[in-house]
Parts: sequence; C-alpha cells; structure tokens
Amino acid sequence: MATRMQQFVRLPQQPPRKRDAASRRADFHEIYTDFDIPAAREQASRCSQCGVPFCQVHCPLANNIPDWLKLAAEGRLEEAYEVSSATNSFPEICGRICPQDRLCEGNCVIEKGYDSVTIGAVERFVTDHAFARGWVKPPSPVAENGHSVAIIGAGPAGLAAAAQLRRRGYAVEVFDRHDRIGGLLTYGIPGFKLEKQLVQRRRALFEEAGIRFRLSCEIGRDVGFAELREKHAAVLVATGVYKARELAGPGSGLGGIVPALDYLTAASRKTFGDAVPAFDEGTLDAAGRDVVVIGGGDTAMDCLRTAIRQGARSVKCLYRRDRANMPGSMREVKNAEEEGVEFVWLSQPEAFLGSEKVESVRAVRMHLGLPDASGRQSVEPVEGSHFTLPTTLVVKALGFDPEDLPAAFEAPDLAQTRRGTVKIDHRSFMTSLPGVFAAGDIVRGASLVVWAIRDGRDAAARMHAWISAQDAAAGPTATGPTATGPTATGPTATDRAA
Repeated sequence: MATRMQQFVRLPQQPPRKRDAASRRADFHEIYTDFDIPAAREQASRCSQCGVPFCQVHCPLANNIPDWLKLAAEGRLEEAYEVSSATNSFPEICGRICPQDRLCEGNCVIEKGYDSVTIGAVERFVTDHAFARGWVKPPSPVAENGHSVAIIGAGPAGLAAAAQLRRRGYAVEVFDRHDRIGGLLTYGIPGFKLEKQLVQRRRALFEEAGIRFRLSCEIGRDVGFAELREKHAAVLVATGVYKARELAGPGSGLGGIVPALDYLTAASRKTFGDAVPAFDEGTLDAAGRDVVVIGGGDTAMDCLRTAIRQGARSVKCLYRRDRANMPGSMREVKNAEEEGVEFVWLSQPEAFLGSEKVESVRAVRMHLGLPDASGRQSVEPVEGSHFTLPTTLVVKALGFDPEDLPAAFEAPDLAQTRRGTVKIDHRSFMTSLPGVFAAGDIVRGASLVVWAIRDGRDAAARMHAWISAQDAAAGPTATGPTATGPTATGPTATDRAA
C-alpha cells in the first residue's frame, strides 16, 4: 500500500540531528548526522505533492523533487535514487552544500507555519544509501563512438560534463592544475560541509569508467592549448574563477591579510596530511589569533568556521550590509553563530593598521539607502562612526574574478566578456573558437556548485550535438582528430605532467 503524502499537517519538520557546537568546533567532520530509513521516509512524506512544484522550478537542475520524495516515502529508495540522479550528477554533494533555504526548500509551498520539507537532507540520505547498497554505477558507455574530448578543469562543471560525455561513448581526458580532482569541492569547501572522501569516491567511479585524469597539469605551461584542439574532437573549458578580488584602502598590502581561497586551500591540505609551509610558519593558521573575515557570502562563512576549528582566539565577520541582505545562506550564518563567530553588521573596512603586519582594522558603520541599479539597497557611511578591531589575521572573502585565459592558453582569439569571463553562444555553449566550448563559473562568474553542474551537463549535450553534426557533414569516411585521442580501454590511473 502506498504511503500517504501531505503529512506536513501531522508531522513536524525534523532535520537530521546536528552535533553540538562544542564537539563540532574540535574537528573538520560534517556537523549533521545521518537519517535512518524511518526518519527519511517520514520527512519525505511531508511533501504536499503540489500541482506546481516550486521546489523543482527553483532548482537550477530542475530535479524531479516531488517524484523522488514520494518514492523515498514509500521506501522505494533505489527508484528514488534513479530519479534523483537522472538530473543531478552529484546529488550527495548538492544535498550537503546547496543553499536549500534559498532554492528548493525556500520555495516550498507548505505554509511557513508548518516549515518546508527537508529536501536536501532526504537527497543526501537517498544517495548515501545508494552508495552503501552498491546502486551507484560508473558512467560507462554501452559502446565507444571513436571520438575523444578534452576537459580543462576537474571541478563540478568539468566533472558533470565528463560523466555525460563518457556515457555517450567518448574517450574523456580531464586536465586540472591541482593534484586532486574536485576544484573548490576539494580545496574551497571545508570538510565540515563536505567530507573529502565523497569527492574521491566519485573519482574512483570515473576512473573505473575509463575517464583519464591528468592532474598537476596546467594548460599553457605543461600542455599546449593548440595541442589539445588538434588531438581531440572538442575541448571544454571549465576552469572556474579563482583570482581573489582585492581590498582597497591604506595598509591593504600589509602582511597577515590573505585571500580566502589561499586560506581554505591550506586548511584542506592539512586535513589531507600534505606539507603546507605557509600554514606551518603561521601565515595561514588562525590558532591563537584574533581573526577578521571581510565578506558576507558562503566563502566568508567557510573561512569563519574554519578559523574557529583552528583555535582562533576570536573570530569576527565584517560585513557592510545587514543580516537580511547577506548573500550567503542563513543556515550557515546560524551555524557560525552557534560555533562562536561574532558578526559585525553594517560595517566596512577603511584602513589596515600596523608596521609590517596587520595589527588592527579601522572600520566605519554603514546604513542602508535606496536600491541601486542591481535592486539591492545601497550602503552609505555613517559620519563619525569609525571604530577599530584588533587583529593579526584578515581574510578577504570578497569574491572571485576570472584569470586571463587567452593569455594563459596563448589563444588570443578566445573571446572574453567585459567582465573577463569566457564569451559563449548561450544556445550552443561554443566559444569564439570552433570546437571549443565553455561552462561553469568561467562563463557565468562565481556562482553556486549546482549551477556549475547544470552548465556542465548542458555543455556536454551541446558538444555531442556539434560533433555529431560534424560527422554527418563529413560523411562515413571521416578521419582526423575526431577519431584520435585516448581510448576508453587505455590506462585509467592519473597521469601527471612531467
């Protein structure tokens, strides 16, 4: 007998249990415990199965959320996983790090007095359960198609595209500058939000499917971009954006002021057991220090909570708007406050004081004015409201800009937008160079992981359509670079550039 849905009128919202703040401050493990099957089924049954599912409408991947919630509520977990994974390449990751409070759960039609369905927690449970039962399979093709593709960037966009293209029979070669796959999933998002073995678990499946990874390999330095274009039927640029936005003001060049990604990467490498000289020397270690993080997005939240775990003496977030106008997840703000972070709202740094290293931040109070061109309220300084915060470590989490890829790739014809992102035809994902596609943050600017996954999947479909059209135009005797490249039967172990 099918489980009755619409149980939100009877069952209260009950997210997975969260570890207490004192215990979670002591390590980098995930803070939420797992659902058991009865709890997952109960929470899934709270879905109202509405006629217009706004949770699905507001999901960048258009996940069939009501369908897999119903299957989960009925205990049909393998089917729930199949429906979930049909549109999402990494549901176990999205279930952990997506800002559900701004996307699916934030748009749940259940009246707010009853609280929304715990969509993210059920999504995470279903996929973890599928892995435990062996239901998750490598993205292997039914047959090879004789073509190869290159993907530059092993972050979420590149990995999502790699899986889709491999399923279609392409030999896929993925290049990345880092020594591990995942991009920001590995080096930008701390373990307390995403355990690193989850990314490595996906890597094992990809390698089993025949996808080749060439890590510690930088295009333009270790391998030429022109060489990739010649060797492969198509190339996907999915490098992401990593260049930190700079702070302005006197003293911004003092020691002890570090970019967020440098700080988070060092912390992640320490959890892997890597040697990190800058961390060991104290440059990127918050232990015993008064830390100020500047910014209000999810990256800022990651830095704040990392500093707490490293044993900082005090951790403050300096943000120029108020809580209601923060771009980051409110859930992350709450977690940070529970763990001991102090938020200094409506405040903006003006100068950094010290001789050689930063010793304090001089800031000014702000007030919100009329909406600006973006629709957000403008911020204006309050006259005579200056104050000083003592600090020996300032982390700038102001967002990221793209690197100059045409220069790095020695490809001056690779067109860019005014923002420096790669310019594409948004219907085809094609850049200004034939056979070169782009997806993810390098196209849209710094954004959410779920959007990168969506872009990678869409770009893979457009690449396949373009290669198929090239084949049709050339006829059955076509030869050349579309028929060359690494084969799926070749080595699957990571190749490192010499």
